[in-house]
Amino acid sequence: MKGLATMGFISSGIESIRALELPGGIGANGGYVGTPRTALVTWRSCLSGKLYQVYVNGRYAGATIESEQRQMIVQLPTSLETAVRIEVFAVEADEVDRDFGGELDSPQSDSGRVRIVLLRSQNLPFDATAEIYSDRGSGVIDYSEPLSDRPIRLWPAWQDKAGFGMSRFGAGDFGYDSAAAVGFGKGSFGDGQFGLDADEIEWVSPVLSAGVYRFGVRVCDSAGNQSASSESGEVVLIPGARPAENVSISSFDKVTNQLVLSVS
Repeated sequence: MKGLATMGFISSGIESIRALELPGGIGANGGYVGTPRTALVTWRSCLSGKLYQVYVNGRYAGATIESEQRQMIVQLPTSLETAVRIEVFAVEADEVDRDFGGELDSPQSDSGRVRIVLLRSQNLPFDATAEIYSDRGSGVIDYSEPLSDRPIRLWPAWQDKAGFGMSRFGAGDFGYDSAAAVGFGKGSFGDGQFGLDADEIEWVSPVLSAGVYRFGVRVCDSAGNQSASSESGEVVLIPGARPAENVSISSFDKVTNQLVLSVS
């Protein structure tokens, strides 16, 4: 568990971040049953006049309401294969409700997945779909079987596509003039990624094993016409380590502040 620092949020001065399992019930013998998917996050901070945000796997999980508050209960995802990442940041009071998750340098999760971002050009037909392919670690991309479980619709809503007033005549869909689309509203400025052609969509792969992968993308229309393949470079995938199980405290030396753990 650690944090990063940018102009909007601060991690320096925050230490001793801990996540504690909350008991859901205590038996007569003193044993307890843990509350599933819930943890008490505590920390220490030397900062004053700040509020704090907690992120779980890169996603905003909540914020404090007082500058002296140093703990918060958060919901955790069910994670059987990888450890859950918890981060705490200090922010100004007027930014406490702002989600900084998109500005974290670290990935949201080390779960063995790959995120592919595609530029959705207005030149693509409204009925276009994309298929993702992979070499599956072999070095040669297999275009006979897509890695994606279903084709990716590039235009879920027809209003996203430029209409008669903005796309080239015969290339638009005669709909609204990009009523729901993003950008400046007039295509590719100077052949760069401005305006509508700056629109991006992303696809997240299923869990993949460790290895070196290459990926390819093909776009297809309703008539079965396919574009040329766009291929990525090599992507090194190292899934996160599985969390430790059956960990207990073996000893603790108060003089040296040394803790010894044992794994059974």
